[in-house]
This record gives sequence, C-alpha cells and structure tokens, in this order.
Amino acid sequence: MIQRSDPSLPQKFGNLELLARQVVEGFITGLHKSPFHGFSVEFAEHRIYNPGESTRNIDWKLFARTEKLFVKRYEEETNLRCQLVIDNSSSMYFPAYGQSESTPSKIGFSVECAAALAFLMRKQRDAVGLSIISEQTELHTPARSSSVHHKMLFAELERLYRRENHTLSKKSNTAELLHHLAENIHKRSLVILFSDMIENTSSINELFSALQHLKHNKHEVILFHVYEKNKELDFGFENRPVKFVDMETGSEIKLNPADIKEQYTKSMADRFNEIKLKCMHYQIDFVPADINRGFEQVLLSFLVKRSKLY
Repeated sequence: MIQRSDPSLPQKFGNLELLARQVVEGFITGLHKSPFHGFSVEFAEHRIYNPGESTRNIDWKLFARTEKLFVKRYEEETNLRCQLVIDNSSSMYFPAYGQSESTPSKIGFSVECAAALAFLMRKQRDAVGLSIISEQTELHTPARSSSVHHKMLFAELERLYRRENHTLSKKSNTAELLHHLAENIHKRSLVILFSDMIENTSSINELFSALQHLKHNKHEVILFHVYEKNKELDFGFENRPVKFVDMETGSEIKLNPADIKEQYTKSMADRFNEIKLKCMHYQIDFVPADINRGFEQVLLSFLVKRSKLY
C-alpha cells in the first residue's frame, strides 16, 4: 500500500492519474488481505438483473458460468452522484508553501485522495464532479461519468497538484460557497469535502450551517478534516524563538513555542472535538485525515458510505 509519507510520490509516478491507479490497486489488494475480506467492492462491468426489465443486455455467457443473471453495464449508467469539494485557501498549503513539490501539504494530500476517489468511482461507473473553492468558487463541474469528463477532472486536479498560479493570502469562504453548492448540484448527491476547517471566524457555526443546508437538501456529506498532526495539533516546534505567519492574512508573530504549547494544544484539541461532535449532531460522516498517514482512511470511509447508500 502506498503511504503519503513517501515524499517522492510526485517524482516516482509523474502523472497524477497513474498515482491514483497505484493507490487504488494497492488499497484493493490490502483490503482483500485485511479483516475486511468479503467487503463487497464491485468493479465488474455488470450489475444484477432486475426482474421485469428488458433482457436485451443480459450477459448469457456469464449466466452459463454462474447461473445468475447479470446485465452488461454501459458507461452512461451510474449508481452514485458524487461531488468532490476541495478547500484551496492558503492555509491548505501548510507546511509546504515555498518549498519543493515533494514536501507534503494539506492541499497535496487532498488532491491525491480526490484523484484516488475519482479513479475508484470511474471503475464503479459512478458520476463524479469537482468543486475547488477558496474566497470564491474557482472551479465547478457537475457530476458525470464519461471518460472525457474524467480526463478533464484529472487535468484540473493535476494543475492544482502542481500548485499552479497559487498566491499567498488566499482566504477561505467555505460557508457561503457551500450554501451555493447545496442549491446547484443534483439532488441526493454524496458531497465529499476536503478542508482543514480553518475559517476566517472564531466560530464554526457558520460553516456547519452550510453543511446542514446540504443535509436539508437531501445530500449525504463526508467531511475529511485534513491536518498536519505534528505541527498543527501537537505543536512540535523546536524550543527557540520562531516567527509564525498567518498564510491567509499575512500577519506575523514571533514567540517561543514552549511558552504557549500547553495552551495551544488544549485549544486545538477542544476545537477538534467540537467539530467531531457537531458532525455527529448533524449526521455528517467525520473522518480525521492526517496528511502523514496513508490513504486507507479516505478510501475505506468512502466505500463504507457508498455501501450504505447503494
């Protein structure tokens, strides 16, 4: 199984779609060897025949082997509509901003996961769309399942992955943009949000109001809370004066990490728990996603959710 902690991933594979393929195939291999053996992961070009529908597309050769009726599945068929939403505000570029492409970052991890999910959904004939948001909606594509659409998605993800045209001090406006998204995607979609949940407000109530709007419109939601555990949660900095820069506002402060570590870690733990509890309250699937861990947490959460919906 490919681990995200491997800093050579971009150079090793060169192409984001190839990386996504390797991630998914490694995940499937690991899944079959794990305690989840028997967990249904369908990648066949067939679906079960429903009594009463046309027999025109039944695969009779497969029936001869299995004595079960399956219908050949075509590209335009889809089981699920999924909208991938990636927070592209400047805080998502921590801790790699200004460093090489191989340095792990929250945005890099999110794009890799989104690419793996898109590849997985293509194999399952699910429709997938992509929204990239920051201060405004930078990109929005409706969910489709065609091969041309998937090529376009990977091209857009590749541009984001290479950090093209990104500038510092790009703030987040996630709450307002999610309200807009809730009204402009197909009803009963699965919305998957990758975000560090760092908003330009001391309260997260506005953001959860937007997530509740998605639920009200009959969408299912998975929130992948993306973070870098060592520095963002554990405050693992050396015991010496350090200059901290707010990546979204540009404000700076210089201090000794040891002086505030206890207070900081407690505050972050409280916020983390608040987000988790609010997700439980609004029936939103909450998945902590440390960028230094592997991809299993993301792919397995998606498959579990998908199995419950379909």
